[in-house]
Amino acid sequence: MTDRTETVSRAYFFGYGSLVNLATHDYADAHPATARGWRRAWRHTNLRRVAFLTAVRDPACAIDGMIAHVPGDDWAALDMREHAYARVRACDDVDHALDYDPTVALYAIPDEAHGRPDDAHPVLLSYVDVVVQGYLTHFGEEGAQRFFDTTAGWDAPVMDDRVAPVYPRHQVLSLDERSFVDDQLRRLNVRIIDQHPV
Repeated sequence: MTDRTETVSRAYFFGYGSLVNLATHDYADAHPATARGWRRAWRHTNLRRVAFLTAVRDPACAIDGMIAHVPGDDWAALDMREHAYARVRACDDVDHALDYDPTVALYAIPDEAHGRPDDAHPVLLSYVDVVVQGYLTHFGEEGAQRFFDTTAGWDAPVMDDRVAPVYPRHQVLSLDERSFVDDQLRRLNVRIIDQHPV
């Protein structure tokens, strides 16, 4: 049996976007969790050609997500996947069901690098699909709707790339999952644009 002294140092990340969809990675020991004092937002930076999610401080908000163990407590591979972000220590912000206190970090765009999505740098519908599929799987429809409601920036254009997905970790959605995504985007009056090269 591993004692508390050994397990306290274990490194976990808090995923609040595509990392919630466990089909996009093979990080083990994943558990639902909540980060208090954070909100998701759609942003663009010069490090990526399309807009993507980040976490921004918001004391009035909390976001659901998944924590998972970083193999060997070695952040290198995850830092590479999340290269457009800074890794932020979030131990005191994250509630989880583990019976010990791991070191928890989340990835967020540095404040000085935030840019607004536009038609040249849109949100990818294939990315939204992956994220929402993860929330439907682990948090149900109510939790997936909370994803939409606790994410800022839905005035960003969303490019419909379902026929030829641009997001490299895209997944196949069921008809019900796809309908849920479409219904939520309509509810929020999200502007859908045609696919173009990015």
